[in-house]
Amino acid sequence: MPTRILIVDDDPVQRRVLEEIIRRGGHDVIVAATGEEAIARISSAAPGEITAVVLDLVMPGLDGMGVLEVLRPDASSLPVIVQTAQGGIDTVVSAMRAGATDFVVKPVSPERLLVSIKNALKVGALQGEIKRMRRKSAGVLTFDDLIASSPVMEQVRRLGERAARSNIPVLLEGESGVGKELVARAIQGTSARRGKPFVTVNCGAIPENLVESILFGHEKGSFTGATEKHVGKFVEADGGTLFLDEVGELPADVQVKLLRALQDGEIDPVGAKKSVKVDIRLISATNRDLIEMVRQGRFREDLFYRLNVFPILVAPLRERMEDVPELVRHFITKFATEENRRLDGISAEAMDLLMRYSWPGNVRQLENTIFRAVVLAESDSLQVEEFPQIAAIVDGFDVRIPPAPQRPPEPPQPIGPAMIGGEFPVIANGSGDDRVGIRVINDLGEIRSLEDVEADMIRLAISRYDGHMSKVARKLGIGRSTLYRKVRELGLEAHG
Repeated sequence: MPTRILIVDDDPVQRRVLEEIIRRGGHDVIVAATGEEAIARISSAAPGEITAVVLDLVMPGLDGMGVLEVLRPDASSLPVIVQTAQGGIDTVVSAMRAGATDFVVKPVSPERLLVSIKNALKVGALQGEIKRMRRKSAGVLTFDDLIASSPVMEQVRRLGERAARSNIPVLLEGESGVGKELVARAIQGTSARRGKPFVTVNCGAIPENLVESILFGHEKGSFTGATEKHVGKFVEADGGTLFLDEVGELPADVQVKLLRALQDGEIDPVGAKKSVKVDIRLISATNRDLIEMVRQGRFREDLFYRLNVFPILVAPLRERMEDVPELVRHFITKFATEENRRLDGISAEAMDLLMRYSWPGNVRQLENTIFRAVVLAESDSLQVEEFPQIAAIVDGFDVRIPPAPQRPPEPPQPIGPAMIGGEFPVIANGSGDDRVGIRVINDLGEIRSLEDVEADMIRLAISRYDGHMSKVARKLGIGRSTLYRKVRELGLEAHG
C-alpha cells in the first residue's frame, strides 16, 4: 500500500503547492479544505489508508487544534505535521501536547517538508508496531491489525469477522507460514472473548507420550515423573480460546478424548477421579489435507466433522503478492527497532526483487529474510545485495560477480619503489618467487589516478579470491555493500 498523505488547508493555493511538493516526494495525496472534512475523511478511511496528515492550524470553523483534539485517541498511530504562519513557542508547545508529530512554519521549503514527512512516517510505523504488539499481548488484536489488504485476505477477514460473532469451531487451513495463528488471534480479539486467555498448542511439536497430559492435565503421581499436578491447556484456556495448531498430528487415542471434550465441554485429566468442566472457544489449524487423512484412516471422521464446522482457507503469499510491500515495511520497522539500526526502508530495485520471488515459505520466510537483511545492511536502506539467496534465483538479479580475467603475465620486477616507464611496484605473496603487483605509473610516466589504482586492486582481489565477495570485502577492509557499489561505479561487472 503506497504512503498517502492528507493535506488539510483552507487556502487553495497553499493546498496546490503542498500537493505538488508531496507528489514529487513519491507520495499519494488526499486534500481537505476544512477541519470537518478532514475528520470525515480520516473516519471513513480504511485502516492504514492515510499514513500521515499535514495540518494547517489556522482555519475557519474547526481549526487545526480542534482537529488534533478529535484525533487525540488515534494520535499514536497517525502522525500529524502541523503548519502555521505564526511560529510562536506557545503555539508549538500546544500543538505537540495535543499530539502533533512535527511543526513547520509557512512558507516551508520542499526539502524541510519532505524530511518532516519522512521522519513522521518512521515514527508512525514504529508507534503502530508498538500498538500492534501491545494489542496482541493483551488478546485484543483485530483484523484491522493484520497486514493483509489483498482481495483473498479480504475474504479471510469477512469470514473471520462472521465466525467471531458466535462460538462456532473454526478450522484454519493453509500452508505453513501463512499466518494462521494471527488470524486465530484476530478472531478472538473481535469476539466476545477478547482479552481472555489465548492458549496455543503446537500438536506436532509435543512428544506423543506427553500429548494427553499437556492438553488435559494430570494429577500428582498419576505416572512416573508426575511429581506435581498439571492443569493442562484446556483449563489454562478456560473462558478464552484454545488454538490447536497442526491438529492433524494428534495421535489416535488423543483424538478420542478431544472429541469427547468438544461434545461434552469437559475433560478427564490423567489420573483424575472426576471430569473437569471447561468453557473454551476452539480454533484449530492444519497444513495437511484432513479429508485425505480421514480416507487413509489416520484421522477420525467424527472429529473431522466436529472441527470442520467453519473452515477458512488462508492463501499462500504467492497468491497475495499485493501484501508483500506492506509486510516488508512492517518487518523492516520491527527488526530495525529490535537491532537498534537506522534504516530508511528498501530500494525500489530490492522491492522489485522481492515481488518477483514466489516465497515457498510464505510470510515466515519473508520475515526471516528481512531480519537477515536488516542485520547485514551496511547502508541506510536495504539493497539487492542484502538478498543474495533470492537474487540468485530470480532472473536478472544475480548479484554474484564472476572472477575477473587474469592479467597477462608480467616479467618479474625488483621489489622497490615504482620506476619511470610503467614499472610495477611488486609485492611478494609469501609463496616462493611468485609475485603480484599494481601499476602506479602509466605509459607516459605519470602517476595513475587513485580510482584506476583502486579498480586494479579490486580486480586483483576478486581474481585472487575466486569471486568470493564477502572474503574480498573482508581482505580489502571495506563493507560488502560498499564493495558492490564500487564494482558497479568502476564498471568492473562488464569485465566479469
